[in-house]
Amino acid sequence: MQGKTVLVTGANTGIGRVTAEDLARRGAHVFLACRSEERTRPVVDAIEAAGGRATFLALDLGDLESVSACAKSFLAKSRSLDVLVNNAGLAGQRGITKQGFELAFGTNHVGHFLLTKLLLPALREPSSARIVNVSSGSHRSATGIDFGAVRRKTASVSGMPEYGVSKLANVLFAKELARGKAGSGVLSAALHPGVVASDVWRSVPWPFRSLMKLFMLTNEQGAATSIHCATTSDLEDGAYYDKSRPKHPSRTAQDEALAAELWQRSEEWVAPFV
Repeated sequence: MQGKTVLVTGANTGIGRVTAEDLARRGAHVFLACRSEERTRPVVDAIEAAGGRATFLALDLGDLESVSACAKSFLAKSRSLDVLVNNAGLAGQRGITKQGFELAFGTNHVGHFLLTKLLLPALREPSSARIVNVSSGSHRSATGIDFGAVRRKTASVSGMPEYGVSKLANVLFAKELARGKAGSGVLSAALHPGVVASDVWRSVPWPFRSLMKLFMLTNEQGAATSIHCATTSDLEDGAYYDKSRPKHPSRTAQDEALAAELWQRSEEWVAPFV
C-alpha cells in the first residue's frame, strides 16, 4: 500500500477506524470521509503521530448534496484513488433521508452509490484500483427489494428488515460494478465483516446493546476482511467475502436482473447530484 491513496467512509470509529489506521501504517495516504470533523480529528492525529498521512473529508451519506460535495473535495485534492472502502453504515434506526429514501437504504446504499459513481474517474487512473463494499450476512434476510418501500420512512419497528435490504443492495452493487460498470481495471467486492461490536448498533437501547456486544467480534477482528479485500493481490472481482475468503452470497444477491434494475433506478435517483 506504500504510496497508494485510499478513501474510507465512516473511518472515525469501529471497523472503519481500524481499517484506516491499518492501511495508513502500510504506507497509504488515507482520506477519512465522516460526518463529524471533531470526532474524526483524534483518528487523523493518531495516524499522523505514527508517521502516516491522513486527511478528513466531510461526508453525510444521508444527504446527497453532502456526498456530491465530498467527492468534489476529494477530486480537488487527488487525481487518482487506489482503494475506495464503502464502510459507513447504520442499523436499527428508523427514519428517512433528506432526499426521501428509507434511512438505512438511503445511507447504506444510495449515498455510497453516488459517492462511488462520482469517484470512478479517479479510480480508473491507477492500473489496479478497487471498490470494497462492507455488506453483512444480514443480506440473506432480504428476499428482494421493494422499490416503493425504499422511498418511504422505515416501516418496521426495529429497522432491521430494512437494514437487510440495504446490505443486499451492497452485494448487488458490487456484482454489477464487476459486470463492466466500474470500467476496465477496477475491481469490486462485497464482504461480511462478522457481527461486530461497533458503533453501527448505537441506536439499539441499553441494556440490550451491551448484552448483544458480549457475543460480538472486536473491531480489530471485524476489520480483517475489509483489510484483506483492500490489500490482497488476488481479489476476485465481484465476489462476496466472509472471513477473508470468497463465499456464495444469498440466491437473491446473485440475481442479475435485480442487480441491473437496482443500478438503473440508482442512476435515476442520483442523476440530479452528478
